[in-house]
Amino acid sequence: MQQVYKTPPNPADMQRAERKIRFAGTLGLVLFGLVVGVAYFLLPTFASFPAELAERLAFAARASAVVLFCVLVAVGMVASIRRVSSQDIGGSAAGPPSEKLSIYVAFLQNTLEQAVLAVGFYFAYASLVAGAWLALIPVSVAFFVVGRALFLRGYRRGVEGRALGMVLTMTPVIVGYPAVFILMVLDWF
Repeated sequence: MQQVYKTPPNPADMQRAERKIRFAGTLGLVLFGLVVGVAYFLLPTFASFPAELAERLAFAARASAVVLFCVLVAVGMVASIRRVSSQDIGGSAAGPPSEKLSIYVAFLQNTLEQAVLAVGFYFAYASLVAGAWLALIPVSVAFFVVGRALFLRGYRRGVEGRALGMVLTMTPVIVGYPAVFILMVLDWF
């Protein structure tokens, strides 16, 4: 029996998958906008955000540590399966991963890719804004962690199962990098 995530979709499945991806994308964008708006106004009442550049960069570093911890967890999942599997213990160079390991390898690779994008965004953004605008960073971290959990949980159900997790992970950087570029241009003039 072939797994759903390994089965190529037929045209009808592709249309359904595209609709689900668009729905997840819209939902993720709306949720992100709402949560950022609420965080901008509420988080400063509970915590103070740094104003000086060094402190803002330290704030970004601490946020990045949470994201990189997700990478560590993914590495640990791969390692824990690999060390008890005779098919997988030889490592990636010894052959393709077993059925059990393949999802975790894909999750690790995707999490690492997303972490690089997220960490770069946090530092660039923190170098350009101060105060309540920094609320975007903890919101982005929360979206990253929840997105990764949903992505892994839904992986076996194929693209439709992964869609919301992927969207929640990616929305902060998709929105954030253009904001960074606009802020950089405004800063130059």
